[in-house]
Amino acid sequence: MGLRDYLRVARRHWWLPLISVVLAFGVALIVNLNTTPVYAARVTFFFSTPLASVSELYGASMFNASRLATYAKLLTSDEVCDPLAETPGVGLDAQQVRKAISSETLPDTVMMEVSVADRDRDRALLLITRLTNHFKNAVEELERPSPTEPSAVKVTVVSGPALDEDPIAPNPVRNFALAIIAGLVVGAVGVVSRELADRTIRTAEALQVLASAPVLTSVPIDEGSLFGSPSASALTEALRAVRTRVQCAAASDSVKTLAVTSAVPGEGRSTTACGLALLFAESGQRVLVVDAELRRPRLAAFLGREGSAGLSGVLDGTAALEQVLQPWGAGLWLLAGGRTPPNPSELLSSPRMTQLVDDVRRRFDVVIFDCPPLLPVTDAAVVAARTDGTLLVVRARRTTSAQVTGAIRTLDAVNATLLGCVLNMVTRKGPDAMPNYDSYLAGPKPPSRGRGGWRMQAVA
Repeated sequence: MGLRDYLRVARRHWWLPLISVVLAFGVALIVNLNTTPVYAARVTFFFSTPLASVSELYGASMFNASRLATYAKLLTSDEVCDPLAETPGVGLDAQQVRKAISSETLPDTVMMEVSVADRDRDRALLLITRLTNHFKNAVEELERPSPTEPSAVKVTVVSGPALDEDPIAPNPVRNFALAIIAGLVVGAVGVVSRELADRTIRTAEALQVLASAPVLTSVPIDEGSLFGSPSASALTEALRAVRTRVQCAAASDSVKTLAVTSAVPGEGRSTTACGLALLFAESGQRVLVVDAELRRPRLAAFLGREGSAGLSGVLDGTAALEQVLQPWGAGLWLLAGGRTPPNPSELLSSPRMTQLVDDVRRRFDVVIFDCPPLLPVTDAAVVAARTDGTLLVVRARRTTSAQVTGAIRTLDAVNATLLGCVLNMVTRKGPDAMPNYDSYLAGPKPPSRGRGGWRMQAVA
């Protein structure tokens, strides 16, 4: 993925990290408001040996530094904690006092900072005050060689005992900072998970890489567009791009018959087929659009024509082609699907279908077959194998990669020629939006068409 892809993903899922951060921030706020404050009282001790010479002082310092760990253990011993628990007004047992005491040796010194944490600030100060006296006496007594000699270690209070002005918990700044970090991490994981789980086709670039075929155009969501009106639209221009590229292919490879299909239902292949037929007719060519969806014929109803007789009758021999062709607009004819036969695949793969394709190729400049989807049934593959080229319609943000791959494999299996893909129903807004042609194409608002206007509706 390139930088543009990452930016597109960020724009698509920006709300997920935001929601995660807001929720985490709310949790941190609740924690801060409902946590009972904990106060800390501190004192700092300095340990020294009463010796005179420099060499003796250095040796004594090394001796004291090595014993600081022992003094830290002494802080939570019964020698110190039991008297503290028995102090009037404390109201704690020795184990609770032991848990409240912590110590830290200051690096490269013979100093130790001792703290007592408690929810009652007065009790914290009382404990640290009593601890200072008990600990100092305990160390000096243990380091006394004999009852008549002075202690080998002198304990000096260099700071405290004093109570911190602010409670040590909760820490709102730290909690909010951790909440923001956690929210961003959870949001990022959610974005990655959603992106990995989303297997739908969103961009023309992704479709082209997957299909190994050109994406002829991206068709925007534009329900209710007017074809044949003086003003252009992004939808019309997108389909004109397909017409132009098919015409270029026809100039070199003699493409006259075209199958329009999709992987699954609901991707807009019928709208695409009819739109292309109208635009080819608009350019002055004789165009036939054939409803090859014999299981669910719908083009006749879509275009407002009779659909009881059509392709199925020609293929089963009950009707002649001339009898079922219906004119629709200047230069455009419709061959409806007709009645639904019991054996659509057999009819479409029959010699009469091959003969029909050859016949309409001679009669018309362009023949467009509106085919059923490729994956549910084999009908579309049978028709595509008999035409000069195939267009695969893919609906943006709905058709999956697996469905596109399956459709292309089906076409390859019958040696159908895939001219390219049409990415349909592309959003006009958001990170996956197609380029905005509206400002360029905008012109005077045309008068609405009355009876006979060509209004297209989205058809699967």
